[in-house]
Amino acid sequence: MLRKLIILLVASNFTVTNIAISFAQEQSSEPLFEYSEINHPVIGSKGMVASHNALSSEITAEIMRNGGNAIDAGAALGFALAVTLPRAGNVGGGGFMLIHVAKLNKTIAVDFREFAPEAANKNMFFDKNGEVAVMDPSYRFSHKSSAVPGSVAGLAHIVENYGTMTLAEVLEPAIRLARDGIVVTYDLAADLSRSVRLKNNAAALKKFYKPDGSNYEVGELFKQPDLAWTLSEIAQNGVDAFYKGSIAEKIVADMEAHNGIITMKDLAAYKVIEREPVRGTFRDYDIVAVPAPSSGGTHVIQMLNILENFPLKEMGPGSAEAIHVTAEAMKLAFADRSKYLGDPDFVDIPTEALINKEYAKSLAAKISLDRATPSEEIAPGNLSIYESDETTHYSVVDSEGNMVGNTYTLMFSFGSGVVIEGTGILMNNNLGNFTLRPDIPDAFGLMGSENNMISPFRRPVSSMSPVLVSKNGIPFLMTGTPGGSKIISANMQMILNVLEYGMNIGDASVAPRIHHQWYPEELLLEGGISPDTISLLRQKGHKINFNKNSAGMGSLQSVMSKDGLFYGYSDPRRPGAKAVGVE
Repeated sequence: MLRKLIILLVASNFTVTNIAISFAQEQSSEPLFEYSEINHPVIGSKGMVASHNALSSEITAEIMRNGGNAIDAGAALGFALAVTLPRAGNVGGGGFMLIHVAKLNKTIAVDFREFAPEAANKNMFFDKNGEVAVMDPSYRFSHKSSAVPGSVAGLAHIVENYGTMTLAEVLEPAIRLARDGIVVTYDLAADLSRSVRLKNNAAALKKFYKPDGSNYEVGELFKQPDLAWTLSEIAQNGVDAFYKGSIAEKIVADMEAHNGIITMKDLAAYKVIEREPVRGTFRDYDIVAVPAPSSGGTHVIQMLNILENFPLKEMGPGSAEAIHVTAEAMKLAFADRSKYLGDPDFVDIPTEALINKEYAKSLAAKISLDRATPSEEIAPGNLSIYESDETTHYSVVDSEGNMVGNTYTLMFSFGSGVVIEGTGILMNNNLGNFTLRPDIPDAFGLMGSENNMISPFRRPVSSMSPVLVSKNGIPFLMTGTPGGSKIISANMQMILNVLEYGMNIGDASVAPRIHHQWYPEELLLEGGISPDTISLLRQKGHKINFNKNSAGMGSLQSVMSKDGLFYGYSDPRRPGAKAVGVE
């Protein structure tokens, strides 16, 4: 197959500081797998896992070597990350999974997003003057800020319905790590040293720091006996231990002691929901993703639909023209997100209209190739004629073709900073993902509508969404990322880099990313984009800002299968991530 080397140092493309050198294909748009690129995927013959923690990836690969399938491994990884990556891995949060079950030839979206407790209401964080201080501890960093967790129910659900191992077997590695301890890495030591608000909660202080309150040092052993107890209770007594039994009692007791609002009734009411994935196409590929209340899948597909109307490959990856068009598509999609997304169990979501190809053409026609449209001139589209930040992600694939993509969260790094006494459970602060008022942005600066305001048992809109790509009916790429609002743009750019620009998953992950979410009025750029390109973007009217978030624009964890081999790549934007092949 003929290929042409395109070095992205010309025509206002990436500078030499960007290591994304891509091989575009002359005769095929299929992704590349050969080792002629700069960033080399890991290869395995029997499966692959990519996650944000090397130790947990190794454990997951071992599960598959010992006969477990990708679904068993995916659940084991979710529990293990609660031990090894406490800033985001969790049992006190929630999220969304996309699983492909090979024997059923079926892809399922698993919604284990948290929901608001029964006592929650849309005015709960406003003062008597009708105002809210967004950094008020009661809003972001208290027992009151937590929604009812779904992670335990979600991970158990996939094992019990689609796995081959018992829940106890899947939990064993995480229990062992919590009980016997893990060696503190540079990443974990840095996380704990800068997360000083953990010291404001007595149980968190006890869990994450030494008896004298000092930090754990790199190389020291960090044990979590209370979390080991919690995981053992789940292993012995199932999910009821968490939602109705001994663990639930401890959660509620701690809530009652600290003005929290989660009750035994709330925990017992929690349910995992299997949803029909949102489906679209890009060129000759099928795109499958998680639907509402995740906004990620719907708007990844919407953006791809818009961009399908432009010759991006001819423009060239990283060119001012391609970046401009991509940013304009992002703005249009995020504007629609602000109005139409919510919990589909409470409001009607016009998903089919949002991902309609003709609607995308009408949006594409609004994009000027010469001028950036100011955000104030963009409004959510008229769909009537078309109707018919702290998070982690991992991806797993096995030799049978089962695939798991899981994105789950505590919302902020270390969530609310609250640990439930006697359990080792870090709680989420995901009530902050709701829209307080349509004129008040959420924790990630995103605008919302009445569809996403706090209501009992409602699930907040999220950007989390694993994405599965297939061709000719065969799934071959699973990807996903953390990153708050940047999840949507990072996932979309990953797909563009692979399917449109012909990059392998390593180069596609490393290539500099952009982000525009309609409001605020700024085009965020990562380092590595040419000053010439930036100058051209400014000439088109873009208000440029440079991403200063140390975590970068997401951290893609991707796996791919092709011709009997498996490929994995962990984005280098965050330390400690690792893809591990199964042999």
